[in-house]
Amino acid sequence: MELTGFAQIHAIGAPVSLFAGAGLVLLVQIASPLWAPRLGGEGAPARSPSFALALLALAAAGAWSLWHEATGSSGSVLSGAVVVDRFAVFFALLITASAAAVCVMAREWTRGLGEELQADFYALLLASAGAMVLLAQANDLIAIFVVLETTSIAQFVLVGFGGGGRSAEAGLKYVLSGAVAAAVLLYGFVFLFGAAGTTSLPGIAVVASADDGGLRLPLLLGLGLVLVGLGFKMALVPSHGWVPDVYQGAPAPVAAFLSVASKAAGFAVALRILYVGLGGGASSIADEIALTVGVVAAVSMTAGNLGAFWQQDARRLLGYSSVAQAGNIAIGVAAVVAGSSVGPSAVLFFLATYAATNLGLFFVVVAVGQRTGSYELSQYQGLARRSPLLAAVAGICLLSLTGLPPTAGFLAKIYVFNAAVQGGEQWLVGLVAVGVLNTAVSAFYYLRWARLLVKEEPAAAPGDGRPARAAAASLLPETPAQLLLLATAAAVLVLGVVPTPLISAARRAAEVLVAP
Repeated sequence: MELTGFAQIHAIGAPVSLFAGAGLVLLVQIASPLWAPRLGGEGAPARSPSFALALLALAAAGAWSLWHEATGSSGSVLSGAVVVDRFAVFFALLITASAAAVCVMAREWTRGLGEELQADFYALLLASAGAMVLLAQANDLIAIFVVLETTSIAQFVLVGFGGGGRSAEAGLKYVLSGAVAAAVLLYGFVFLFGAAGTTSLPGIAVVASADDGGLRLPLLLGLGLVLVGLGFKMALVPSHGWVPDVYQGAPAPVAAFLSVASKAAGFAVALRILYVGLGGGASSIADEIALTVGVVAAVSMTAGNLGAFWQQDARRLLGYSSVAQAGNIAIGVAAVVAGSSVGPSAVLFFLATYAATNLGLFFVVVAVGQRTGSYELSQYQGLARRSPLLAAVAGICLLSLTGLPPTAGFLAKIYVFNAAVQGGEQWLVGLVAVGVLNTAVSAFYYLRWARLLVKEEPAAAPGDGRPARAAAASLLPETPAQLLLLATAAAVLVLGVVPTPLISAARRAAEVLVAP
């Protein structure tokens, strides 16, 4: 149903709130010299309102999304290019909550940037989050590409905020990888448009479902290139090469944002293209695409876990972990295309639990890294004695990433593996076996990290060159960050014991992914 009048603005209210918030942050910064002297007096340190304005914009977007969820809003705008439905609302809430957590995580770090760069950082974060929310609503190839590039450009700049040679190198690698991925994605869209004669996803589904084999090659080429292009956002092989270097070189809060919000947006648009654009797996090429996604999932899990095996830098390890976890999620995507009825909701549940888990672990990494001056895993040795709170949160999140009960990560993996088994294909059962094997492999480096938390600290010899370890009190972040630390750990444990509310929300959101 095409919405008209104010309903059109209401449908995209959440991303509009974030874009408006980004503009307001910049405008307030530009105008700040007019009132700053009156507030602080001569020589007083500048107090930037950017953080508060960013949280206000995110709260507005979240409230707007909750309103959509409560009222069951549905419809399309811009001739069907953008839709509002429970699927889009689910990702809007996930992305805005993740962005708000990253704002809190980055607050202390941004104080060292200066007032002007603080405004730039929060404005870029809001613009990127707004584009991601709109990406989850996009139902047309042109809209998808424009919005995807909008969020990518903002992220390119965010990665370079770290300063120094490593950050510049990470930013350059991210830009070049993103440019290649965008070109490949665009080529894929061209093939799909040429085969279907339309850029509308429902229109492509009609053509793909009715095809008798004459359009098989262009459809396969198009969707294959689309998977490679979107794999950049999802951190899937073969578009994953940037991940460990960028996670290590970018500011840690930015890496957290990429690992959670960017990944969620990538899987959101992939699900819409593969499910809506393929008519719910009814197209003539669904079997080939499902098998391709399955192979990508298996290779991504294996490459990510083997890459993480030897890492000593926490950020780099989390980069390879992100690739492996993306492979786990892709098992659910393969099940979607193969026709599994629970595949979409399994992917949504996994993404939500992964967001809580990874944000909690990144909070710990940021706190330890900023206060010790090192992101090496050796800094976590004996953390349970120096800071029990940080050690407890890190331990819970590492158990969840491993997939051990009673954490949310355990149920997320069970849900995804079950969706694959229900797909009805023998190769999907083999894919689940690969996933179980990779889970065992990942336990080595996740539990090695967890073991360091309770291991006795070695006696440091004078002048041995190791970074000084911070005292327990100084390791803890500010109070808002401590509260969010507790919230993420609680979410991981509660969702591992009482997952029904989130599973129900994921199922409601997934129900709208049907061909018209």
